[in-house]
Amino acid sequence: MLKKSVIALFWVLILSVILFAGPNLIIRCDDIGMSHSVNAAAKELLDTGLPVNYSVMFPCGWVPEAVEIMKKYDNVSIGVHLVLNSEWQEYKWGPVSGGKAVPSLVDKHGYFFPTRALFEENNPKFEEIETELRAQIERALQTGLRISYMDYHMGTAASTAEYQELLMKLAKEYKIGISRFYGEQDSKSIYSVDPEIKKDSLVSFIKNLPKEGTYLMVFHIGRTFPEMKAMTDTHPWGLKEMSRHRQAELEALTSPEFRFVLKKKKVNIVTYDQLLKEKGPEQLKNPF
Repeated sequence: MLKKSVIALFWVLILSVILFAGPNLIIRCDDIGMSHSVNAAAKELLDTGLPVNYSVMFPCGWVPEAVEIMKKYDNVSIGVHLVLNSEWQEYKWGPVSGGKAVPSLVDKHGYFFPTRALFEENNPKFEEIETELRAQIERALQTGLRISYMDYHMGTAASTAEYQELLMKLAKEYKIGISRFYGEQDSKSIYSVDPEIKKDSLVSFIKNLPKEGTYLMVFHIGRTFPEMKAMTDTHPWGLKEMSRHRQAELEALTSPEFRFVLKKKKVNIVTYDQLLKEKGPEQLKNPF
């Protein structure tokens, strides 16, 4: 009799999971370590306890602060935001491996090119790209942080089939995942949405998520500190007043309305730590 009761309870639990499970959502925040204002926002979001994925720009000057922040939290999965561009007019960075090691990747000042078009016009050498991407991953690992995945700043490091194969090779070698290579469905971004309605746009999107599937949302958070206000995107289509946009994305993610709709929709927040443990690098598939 007891055995039958246990079996019945087991199936009740299984059916409950099936009937009431909601969609999976991966929250990824890019450009961590780029500046103090981005790091301040990253800490504020971590303080809410929300499980997040932080993609870190290891060539940038504010990485040491970001590392110390992230070491204090267990609700963050950490990725390498592979960088081959430096897009701001007033603030530049160059390769971790040094300009002399990868001369085809840098301008005359030793900085990465601001756009993908200029990067490609300089005929970058494949072996130098591999050298630099390895250097960034190695720097990440040397911090002592647990690295779960990697992705690509401005899409440059995944812009050709050859580069994509390189990413797969590096992921398997370093035993980490790649964002978008686990079958995640790209979700609507609020990147270009007016700052005044970013929160409403995010809440509306979550409300309309299908009941099944794994969805990726990419955010760019920051605080409206003077350093962020001073930065201008080189791209002619770059957003104006980027500091306001980043502040609004932070406010959307930390809002009570966002938390409420996640709970109501029964959204399961997923991290790349979880995906790496579940699937490993062996199950990565090129989505391009």
